[in-house]
Amino acid sequence: MKMFHYPLFKTYFIRSQFKRALFILGSDAILLGLAFYLSFYVRFEGAIPEIHLRQFFIYLPVFVGLKIIAFYLFQIHRFTWSYVGLYELLKIFKVLTLCSLILSTLTLFLTYEEAFRGFPRSIFLIDYVLSLMVIGGFRISKRVFLQAGRSKMAQKKTLIIGAGNAGEQIVRDMKRVKDSSYLPVAFIDDDPAKRKVFIHGVKVKGGRKDIPKIVADLNVEIALIAMPSVPSREIRDITSYLHKSGVREINIIPGTKEILSRNISILDIKKIDLKDLMSRGPVEIDYSRVNRELKGKRILVTGAGGSIGSELARQIAQFEPKLLALLDIDETALFYIVQEIKECHPHLSIQPLLGDIVDRRKMSLFFNQFVPQIIFHTAAYKHVPILEDFPEEAVRVNILGTKVLGELSDQNGVEKFIFISTDKAVNPTSVMGVSKRVAEMVITHLNHQRRTQFVAVRFGNVLGSRGSVIPLFQEQIKKGGPVTVTHPEMKRYFMTIPESVLLVLQASTIGMGGEVLVLDMGEPIKIYDMACELIRLSGLEPNKDIPIVFTGIRPGEKLFEEILMAEEGVESTAHPKIFKARIGKSFTAEYLNERIERLEGFAQTQNTQSIIQILHELIPNYQPNRDRTDSEDGDTAKGDR
Repeated sequence: MKMFHYPLFKTYFIRSQFKRALFILGSDAILLGLAFYLSFYVRFEGAIPEIHLRQFFIYLPVFVGLKIIAFYLFQIHRFTWSYVGLYELLKIFKVLTLCSLILSTLTLFLTYEEAFRGFPRSIFLIDYVLSLMVIGGFRISKRVFLQAGRSKMAQKKTLIIGAGNAGEQIVRDMKRVKDSSYLPVAFIDDDPAKRKVFIHGVKVKGGRKDIPKIVADLNVEIALIAMPSVPSREIRDITSYLHKSGVREINIIPGTKEILSRNISILDIKKIDLKDLMSRGPVEIDYSRVNRELKGKRILVTGAGGSIGSELARQIAQFEPKLLALLDIDETALFYIVQEIKECHPHLSIQPLLGDIVDRRKMSLFFNQFVPQIIFHTAAYKHVPILEDFPEEAVRVNILGTKVLGELSDQNGVEKFIFISTDKAVNPTSVMGVSKRVAEMVITHLNHQRRTQFVAVRFGNVLGSRGSVIPLFQEQIKKGGPVTVTHPEMKRYFMTIPESVLLVLQASTIGMGGEVLVLDMGEPIKIYDMACELIRLSGLEPNKDIPIVFTGIRPGEKLFEEILMAEEGVESTAHPKIFKARIGKSFTAEYLNERIERLEGFAQTQNTQSIIQILHELIPNYQPNRDRTDSEDGDTAKGDR
């Protein structure tokens, strides 16, 4: 059933547009006529001579008619009441200026005609000014009325941090939107040149150090950080002033390219979160190079349901691969990421693969059926304390699973294999870390056996990944605490998930095979400081509203993670945030394979002590958990305890 008849709808629409144009041009004509009369009234101080009053009716159609024709030709009548701004007023100024020049020139040529003889020249200027006032006032009248009619009782006093383009746009939108809950009361900006300047009627009161006084004087309820391009350390400093001032609600405008490339509105405002405080700004990559690497290729992502794997799938899908195969052992996680990619890229060929990477037979079937050209291998067990109790699983998945996929890649002519490693592989103290270091060795030894390029990419923790410390802290805060931190001095490198994935994609174009690439992680962050920030972001005070409790370092953990071993150095690459570790081969591939075969046997029998011993032989600087190794007998299998 048709909702409407299109020709009738089109006719109705055209008539409505015609009526609107007629109303606006008619109103403009009346206002211009009034301005023209008032110019005579002002010129002769209220007593217009009879001769000029008679001639007024001769001048009127010329002055008003010319302006209305110009308004129509330059589309001055086409505007929207709620969005009238500087652009529309500037356009009116230009058209009226042109009309005044034409009229003055025309009158000059007709000065000897009886009808125009003795025309007062000052009328041109007075009429020009009054026309600007009445036409401009008419355009903004509805907007002023709507803003004046809003109830300020329902609005919250808002402090805008940043008096640049973003701040100007957001305040303009706050004043424009009828039901805006924000009432901008002051700007804050560190630029001395902007002090005491008014932007849309809102004054720049001072710099960040003046925040406590301004918040107290104006009873500020909300702070909005409108500085999309500043680094996170600046945002952390500003939020510290806001927290000290007692501002509980802190919002921010995201610092993305999409936001910076268009006008900002109040719809872009979001509550500040840890990513805003810890992120290191937008990542620049060579998109054309990545596009050449990925477009039209058959790509396999393992661990596609995880934090890194799923984000890799999202980013890769944008480069239009010929096939995107997503492999995971978690059925639910796989289902959700496949559905998400299908909705966003309905024309992309997507193949979900459910299976265990250690299952060589099944993986071989997948390789034969889908013939991947590029593999991003993110599937792994990653939780340090859990793997300390189940080292056989770290061996099975992190080492043997990587070996299975690597060998199948080599046998099936995969072009490139990118292995996602971790900073915990450096001078490892955990089973998880040492298993990833051995996996790095597996793929570097596999390199150049046939034609597959094997590349490892090593980086630290990602903010907000599934099962990481941040969701744990948030859940603890939600429950009222306490927030548990292992040690006051524990530090970790952190990256946002999109940042790490973009750099992985760039690294995939840089690595030519056999390298361990290291991502620039910036400065390490104290876990305690992160816990404090999360509590403050929840509108609470650490150790006052929410206690922080130190629980002690867990098995396998270190106070500080490195990104390079003592014997390693780095070389620069084409990207400033990606480096190449200089890693020498300490033993032959035969020795490595023999030790891995023994690891596989011990993993099957769950012989924990023997697993630890072999791992230590492969990675001599591995420092296992002494409490466990000292308490266990070398011949005791874990399953017998």
